[in-house]
Amino acid sequence: MVKKIKQCWDSFANKHQTLAQFLVFFVLSNGITVLQIAMMPFFKWIFGMTGLVDTNFQLGHIGSNFDGTPYYIFNYAAGALPEGGGGLAYFLAVEITLAIAQVINFFAQRNITFKSNGSIGRAAFWYVVAYIIITIGSAALQGLYKAPIYNLFINTMGMGGFGETLADVITMIINCAISFWVFFPIFKVIFKNKPEGNK
Repeated sequence: MVKKIKQCWDSFANKHQTLAQFLVFFVLSNGITVLQIAMMPFFKWIFGMTGLVDTNFQLGHIGSNFDGTPYYIFNYAAGALPEGGGGLAYFLAVEITLAIAQVINFFAQRNITFKSNGSIGRAAFWYVVAYIIITIGSAALQGLYKAPIYNLFINTMGMGGFGETLADVITMIINCAISFWVFFPIFKVIFKNKPEGNK
């Protein structure tokens, strides 16, 4: 049965390479998103026990919000959510979670989805460049939806700590969705397959 499924999949993948890669990419990306959702509360809890919660981390002032307050690319104001932005503690929890997930994602996508045999160093370099650009872009967009989501679940709906966790999950899913749609075409370029004799 398993052999028959594998044969069917191999036949499909040979005829529709990009679609097959996209489907595998989709499954792996969702698995890694689940891993991020599982890791995030742990790192948030660890850093939440430090004074870093009260350390302001606001970087990249690029204008103003609708209410006239400054708009930052990275906006983690000092103080616990939702009154503050979680401070440097929240920023580190987010970025460490993302970094671990992206290292796993790099090897999983390279070896499983694209079966790349090209230069791992070159691919890693372009992956890091793409990761930095996507992280900055996602952070800039986060200013539009982060505060309203946390306010909705914590204050408006009165869900307290559970609302904060739910807002964490939704925010992370939005970030992952942005990365998902941007990374696939990038992977198609950086994860090369060279003929066996040209390694």
